[in-house]
Amino acid sequence: MFDSLSSRLQNVFRNLRGVGKISESNVGDALRDVRLALLEADVNFKVAKDFIEAVKARAIGEQVIQSVSPGQQMVKIIHDELVTLLGSRNAGLELTGNPACILMCGLHGSGKTTSSSKLARLLQKNGRQPLLVAADVYRPAAMEQLKVLGDKIGVPVFVRPGETDVLKIAREALAFAPSVAANTIIFDTAGRLQIDEPLVQELVRLRDLVRPSEILLVLDAATGQEAVNVASHFDKALGVTGAILTKLDGDARGGAALSFKSVVGKPIKFMGTGEKAEDFEPFHPERMTQRILGMGDVVTLVEKASEAIDQKTAMELEEKMRKGVFTLQDFLSQLREMKKLGPMEDLVKLLPGGSEMVKGADLTKSEREFRRMEGILCAMTPKEREHPEVLNAKRRVRIAKGSGVNVAEVNNLLKRFEEMREMMRKMGKFQKMLGKFGGKIPAGGFPGMGGFGR
Repeated sequence: MFDSLSSRLQNVFRNLRGVGKISESNVGDALRDVRLALLEADVNFKVAKDFIEAVKARAIGEQVIQSVSPGQQMVKIIHDELVTLLGSRNAGLELTGNPACILMCGLHGSGKTTSSSKLARLLQKNGRQPLLVAADVYRPAAMEQLKVLGDKIGVPVFVRPGETDVLKIAREALAFAPSVAANTIIFDTAGRLQIDEPLVQELVRLRDLVRPSEILLVLDAATGQEAVNVASHFDKALGVTGAILTKLDGDARGGAALSFKSVVGKPIKFMGTGEKAEDFEPFHPERMTQRILGMGDVVTLVEKASEAIDQKTAMELEEKMRKGVFTLQDFLSQLREMKKLGPMEDLVKLLPGGSEMVKGADLTKSEREFRRMEGILCAMTPKEREHPEVLNAKRRVRIAKGSGVNVAEVNNLLKRFEEMREMMRKMGKFQKMLGKFGGKIPAGGFPGMGGFGR
């Protein structure tokens, strides 16, 4: 999402680089392009208009800082106004009561059931004891879908197959919660293809019964500013407390995200970025703005890494690398840890300038190479991975056949591995010597290292 908007805004900023002075003329030219970019992203017309006026008022009246170019200052102003447009700060959940209740609502197909399970996983990770309640009595297999998703993440699911009274299901779920020590109940409710009065009234009765501390509206980001019209209807009827934007990994233009807070007056609290249970993040306006402007999002990248990579495995691996006893089995483990972080393209986009880097780059080639390397390593026996020196010509031919590659690719992998291991041995030797000298490089360098360190 936001790729088109991001590209258009970065073009605007490139045109501003040569600007020597902020004037009403060049500000007007730049903001005309920004306005077009917002409208093309399906941002609500009034929201786009108000945004441009806010940026223009700040830019014309801004005192130019001597150490910063006018173009850079314009980027800063647009950055600050985008953060404000998206909600200024991350709005966490307000969970009160025991159990605290969360009501999930939205149109059919917006991703309520999947988002319910993802939210349950996130709450569980943060120390809560969630219970999922299948309160969609209309969609075929909705209850079974929630049950399957709950089982995958290890969260209990309250299901009453065949029951059509939503209020009865809710009462029984509230009574059931203490038996599984649940302190948070997430109600996955029914949706419709469009808003109708029976749907709204059913949700109102359910809200009045369970008295939720959070009413989260699940919106499909691909619906653009139409999602904001839907949000306004739900908010008027239920008083939603926030939104979850789904399918941000698709080709949505971003209109819903950029319009929601201004039109509805409620924050976006979470966003779904993929199909997996872990593809669900708190919505941070500052970080999202940085992504849109091509500045990257290093904080999210670090958080993804810390969540995906097992710290004990990483420490053991570092110790082996330091001692120079790195094996092909360790190499395979390292590849698998990297895969947990997600697709290469998504990771690169989180780096500053990453959106520009991936343009025209065939990152799928790198993904394919990783898979080939993993296939070659998996075609080896455990003994061969632990002792690569036993890999003679006959074994290499067998490994090539077993992994569907030619022998040259097997040889290339082993060559690269040996180069990596040799570098690790040298680094380990260097660190040991450094330790003997109290962490300082001695005058004249280290003995036997060709004056290294001079």
